[in-house]
This record gives sequence, structure tokens and C-alpha cells, in this order.
Amino acid sequence: QVQLVESGGGLVQPGGSLRLSCAASGSIFSINAMGWYRQAPGKQRELVAHVSSDGSTTYADSVKGRFTISRENAKNTVYLQMNSLKREDTADYYCNTMFYDDNDPPQFYEYWGQGTQVTVSS
Repeated sequence: QVQLVESGGGLVQPGGSLRLSCAASGSIFSINAMGWYRQAPGKQRELVAHVSSDGSTTYADSVKGRFTISRENAKNTVYLQMNSLKREDTADYYCNTMFYDDNDPPQFYEYWGQGTQVTVSS
């Protein structure tokens, strides 16, 4: 029904920047809540940033002031601008979307992308 494709990951030195993109396609009829999660080896997947359908944003404490999430509604695309990267930011980053359909009661849907690797190392 919905496909999410992440891009923009790679290798960067500490203090550098990367911009991740997530493009959603398929059966999308309304603006969805979208977010970025990350998972390092041996660790739990954690929320990095989230943007709701009305544009409000939330961030993990570890990335506040360094990362910025934004969305381009017409293209159902969400971005994650990552500045001042640290070694602890090394992880696989996943895009997520959640939304409800028009049924009564509405039905909930959640989709995940395949992930993109971010490595911060000197």
C-alpha cells in the first residue's frame, strides 16, 4: 500500500553534516505523521525526530539543537538535516509513517523504510 525509501546516508567525519531523505509512495490520500528512528548494533531502535500532520516537531534529547526534521507535503517526503554529527550518531536510520483512513471507526496504518546507514568516524 505504502512504500518508504530512505536515502542520503554515508560516512562523515565528526562535526560534519548529512541530509537524509525519505520519499513515500503508494496509497497515500492525506498528510501523515512521519518520523526518523535509528538503531545501532546491539541497541534498541529509538525515536530521533518526528513531525506531525500539522507540522509540529519533536526531537530526542540527544539530537536537539543539531538535527532538524522537515517535510514536503506535496511529495510526501520527510527530511532529516543532521549537523554537528557525533560518533554516537552512528546507526541505521529508518523512516516511519503513521496514519488513519476514512472508515468509521478509522483504521490505523504504520509503515517502515528499509533503512540507510550513517557512520560518523574520523
